[in-house]
Amino acid sequence: MRMGGHSEAPRFAKEACNFSRPVPTCARPQGMKTILLIDEDEASRQSLRKFLAVDGWEVVEAKDGAAGLALAGARQPAVIVCDLLLRGLNGFQLCKELRARPELQQATLVATSMRDYPSDRQGAKEAGAQHYLAKPVNLMALKGILDQVKLPEPENAGPDRIARNIPLEAPTRLKFWGVRGSIPAPGKETARFGGNTSCVEVRTDGELIILDAGSGIRPLGLALAREFKGRPLEMTLLITHTHWDHIQGFPFFVPAYHPQNTVRVLGYEGARRSLQETLSGQMESPYFPIGLKEMPGNIIFVELRDLNFTVGRVRVQAMYVNHPGICVGYRLYTSDGSITYIPDNEQYQRLKSFPAGGGPGQANASMEYARQQDQKLMEFVMNSDILIIDSQYDEKEYESHVGWGHSCVDDAVTLAMRAGVKHLFLFHHDPAHEDARIAAMVRRARQLAAAQNSRLVVEGAREGLEVVLRQTVRKRGGRGDK
Repeated sequence: MRMGGHSEAPRFAKEACNFSRPVPTCARPQGMKTILLIDEDEASRQSLRKFLAVDGWEVVEAKDGAAGLALAGARQPAVIVCDLLLRGLNGFQLCKELRARPELQQATLVATSMRDYPSDRQGAKEAGAQHYLAKPVNLMALKGILDQVKLPEPENAGPDRIARNIPLEAPTRLKFWGVRGSIPAPGKETARFGGNTSCVEVRTDGELIILDAGSGIRPLGLALAREFKGRPLEMTLLITHTHWDHIQGFPFFVPAYHPQNTVRVLGYEGARRSLQETLSGQMESPYFPIGLKEMPGNIIFVELRDLNFTVGRVRVQAMYVNHPGICVGYRLYTSDGSITYIPDNEQYQRLKSFPAGGGPGQANASMEYARQQDQKLMEFVMNSDILIIDSQYDEKEYESHVGWGHSCVDDAVTLAMRAGVKHLFLFHHDPAHEDARIAAMVRRARQLAAAQNSRLVVEGAREGLEVVLRQTVRKRGGRGDK
């Protein structure tokens, strides 16, 4: 079974192996056409240097993996040619390191080796190389690869060039497509707030950013297909963690099935498997008819390491939060204000307030640690224009869900008030909660804020609600929570 477009299977030819479709390179200063050669063998570098100079490439060279990694970060070349048998940091390790860096995720990566074992080709592919050339390098095969590399047009080139369909000057818009936690909850009793799992769309500063890929990403994908009608799309998907309710919609995301589209998937490596392995695993044969590798769109995985990075002009800050496994929250700093998204989190002080054994001294130390951790969370969300945060339970429900990794409404409101948040959205609704129950929790949250004479605006996140962020927060659409 095939869905939309076409897929290109890897060609394991003797001299050249193409692992994937060409990935568009990032914009560079005008006239830059840079290639980085990483090889201990001077003769190999010299041969390639002469050939590339004739074709107009600026050649940068490194003799070992560590030097190559540093040069790659500094120069951000369009193409990196890397020998696999390097001392110290070997070529397989280097490919993984290069692919892990956001500023290099669009570079074309070519692995070379005197060895031509199928296992080496497969290992290079899994490490992130898009092409494999056996040594001595066939120069015409290399030229064929370079001819496919997309470089920016000179008149549009530059570090601020944004090739997007989202207008740069448009106000920041946020739209909820999935607001549930754990599992989708369709039905008439959940129609008001919606039953899809976590997915939020943000359009800002020329970027289309998607927060999580729960089942809500399916209707988002359908809406994008209708809106852009075949025009190429570039988008960035930020994954907080890989529990099902945050990734289960990705196989049904229509834009990923069109070869003109580029989907950058960013997140942090899990405790047991990488981000790509986890998303690919849910699409393996026993569970889904189409594998991740068969999706014709340009899907680029970036395993993040730093907690601060950028998406175009948008600065993003991440923070590890209290939820089983590796889980983060994201804060987006846009030209119109900041949006903080923490869909899964259990605040430490309430968690530690329930007895877990140990003497008074241990309990006091534990509570002090919990206070410090919650203080870090407060600093992370401080003065957010919009805070979208886990509010799955009420206080009574929480007592039977201690240690599950989710918060209660009271803690969400208290945090938002202490941190000076302007607009709070209760999120990650329990799948067992009907609309009336969620509406009651929203009323409870508003009462808590009113009791403290707080100016905090509180709403329950609901599918279809769109928020426009420009100095003051304005909203439209949605299903209502009065």
